[in-house]
Formats: sequence, C-alpha cells, structure tokens
Amino acid sequence: MPEEDFIAVLRQSRWVGAAALLALLWTIESIAPMFERRQRRLSHNAANLGLALINALVSFVAVLGILFVTEYSEEHDIGLLHRVDLPEWLHWVAAIVLVDCWQYWWHRINHHVGFLWRFHAVHHSDADLDVSSGVRFHTVEIILSMIARLAVLPLIGVTIPQLLVYEVASLPIILFHHSNIRLPNKFDVLLRWLIVTPWMHWVHHSRWQPETDSNYSSFLSVWDRIFGSFRLREEPWKIELGLDNWKEREWRGIWGMLSKPFRKGSGRERNSDSKEQT
Repeated sequence: MPEEDFIAVLRQSRWVGAAALLALLWTIESIAPMFERRQRRLSHNAANLGLALINALVSFVAVLGILFVTEYSEEHDIGLLHRVDLPEWLHWVAAIVLVDCWQYWWHRINHHVGFLWRFHAVHHSDADLDVSSGVRFHTVEIILSMIARLAVLPLIGVTIPQLLVYEVASLPIILFHHSNIRLPNKFDVLLRWLIVTPWMHWVHHSRWQPETDSNYSSFLSVWDRIFGSFRLREEPWKIELGLDNWKEREWRGIWGMLSKPFRKGSGRERNSDSKEQT
C-alpha cells in the first residue's frame, strides 16, 4: 500500500475506531460500573466531548506544524532514529517506545510545573471519571503539548506513519483506562504488565496528592515501574476522585472548565490531608 493511502487509512480509522470504542465503553459503564451512583451522565459527557471538539478544531494548525517538522526531519536525516542503522521493524518499535516515553515525561512535568498544572487540573477535576474523561483536556494544555511535540518529535526522528500508528494504538488505551468499568482484578493484573489499565489509572485521579502524582504512563505501563512512580490501591472503588478546589457546579460546563485555570485558587494545592487514604 502506498504511504499516502496508508496515512489516509490511519487517520480515518483513528477517529472512527475511537468513536465506536467510546460508545461501547459508555454502554458497558452503564451496565457494570466500578463507581456507582453517578448522576447527570449525559450533561457530563456532553461537556467533556464538547471540550474535545473545541480542542480538535483549535489544534488543526498545530497538527499541520507537526506534520511539517516531522517530514523535514525525515528528509534531512535529523533526529536520533534517522541517524542509526536499524532493521525497519526495530525502527518502528523504537519510534513508538520513544514517543511513549516522551508522553510519560511530558505528563509528569505537567504535574510538577505550577503553570502547566493549572491547565492539566481541568483533566483531574473530573470527579465523575468515565470514558469521556479521556478526552477532557484544557485547550491551552493541548496547544502547549503540540508546541512541545514540534521540538521533541524531530529530535527523536519519528516518521508520519509511525506517529499515526502510535496515535491509533494509544487512543483506545487512553479511553479504556479512563472508563468506569468494573473490571475483574485478575484481568487487570494481566493487562497492566503491558498497558495502562483502569485499576492503575484510577489511582492517578485520586484526590490524595501522593496518588495523584503517580502512574503517569498513558500507553505502556512500564515507565512508572522504571522511573519509580508506580502505585496501586487494593480497593480502588474507595478512591475519592477529582480535586478539592473544583467542587463548584459552575466549573462543570465547558466555559467553567476553560476559565477556571485563570481564576484564583487553581494552583498546585490539591489535598491538605497528609495521611494515607484508605
């Protein structure tokens, strides 16, 4: 298959597959939720998906920039993977692994740099975590992430097809580990040796800061083990989700999510309780 056709198929399958999986996971959440007694599901999902639509429109120009610098890097042999002689299959594996490692560190940086946290907090403020939370990000965070990619991806030496394959593979995993599905522990244990799972990511969305600042991986789970940020809870259904300073109803809509980072009280403070949560 010509590269142009391959790229077109990847772009189409990414969004079609994500929409189908989102609908499937939403249905399963309705039947077998881990966190029960959820209310206003439709309005909650509508706000999250509405914000995701805004981000998709705003990030269009940044996507064009990423395509340009990635193609430029390939044409001029700029970047690590363009400088090493590897079998094609290993080149693909290395590209996906390195991009995912970057995603881990970018996520971790967003937790520890106050300015970045103000916007990333929009994602963590969702106390009704479900599959739609996987696409709930502040528009400024999306833009900053795109700008960072403009610098990092050419240095890695990733090609356009490799980047799209990573996006196609990682997006379903992101939707899956944000979902509110009552998954058997044994199944979750098996999966988490390779990918990030719900039991693992629910801990990351805890109100308790030591848990919030853990499990930064988004696709492959190995990074948290390698870099010492892996953490689990034996009874994850007892986790209190969200952020302490985002309880107000006015922040639940699209405008509230977009404006909150610019208001007072949106900094690094999340939970003043120093005792371990049970």
